[in-house]
Amino acid sequence: MEKMLAGKVALVTGGSRGIGKAIAMLFASQGAAVAFTYQSAQAGKQTEAELKQVTDKVKGYQADATLYEVAKDVVDDVVKTFGRIDVLVNNAGITRDGLLMRMTAQQWDDVMTGNLKSVFNYCQVCSTYMMRQRSGSIINMSSVVGVHGNAGQCNYSASKAGMIGLAKSIAQELGSRGVRANAIAPGFIITDMTNQLSEEVKAEWAKRIPLRRGGTPEDVANIATFLASDMSSYVTGQVIQVDGGMNM
Repeated sequence: MEKMLAGKVALVTGGSRGIGKAIAMLFASQGAAVAFTYQSAQAGKQTEAELKQVTDKVKGYQADATLYEVAKDVVDDVVKTFGRIDVLVNNAGITRDGLLMRMTAQQWDDVMTGNLKSVFNYCQVCSTYMMRQRSGSIINMSSVVGVHGNAGQCNYSASKAGMIGLAKSIAQELGSRGVRANAIAPGFIITDMTNQLSEEVKAEWAKRIPLRRGGTPEDVANIATFLASDMSSYVTGQVIQVDGGMNM
């Protein structure tokens, strides 16, 4: 059976750890050429080495996505290296949590720039190539808090809701050119970030989830692979919640 992403070229931002890394690894195993961005040189090099055990079509970029010129340079180089760009996964993101009344303007701006401006940059640059190809899939990694909100995370929730609005608008604007855009809203996913929580807190989370467990990065990667593939060729403008039924 042919691999789901055979012949496709994908760019995954924040691809050196957690959900982003799981997506990059699964994309590679399904036949895609994988480019990814990272911030930590150590994690980036390690992920690149692991990906090269799966495919020789790999390239990592240490890049600050908040700068438009940097995003453009990355995408231009991906196309120069691999010949095209079929899939963009906007996964890189940051948190600067705090209650609304105590949140600083800097905390707000950092999250909006890191989580939303960077996504706009990559979407705009990639869509130029995708429109020429008359095909492409853009996948924004939102969050359940972008759908439902969360106390103590008004900046993060707003940025993740913005990613949904951006995906839906792109879907409407570029659908006639064969470009699709969707968002994934993960729930409680077990990563390095959530592993820092106490067992007690994790158990409380599990009680609120009908499937009675946290998700894995691979659970999210499976949905990203579906959205990147031609199996989802009639799916655009959607938000898929990967949360074990936590929010219905």
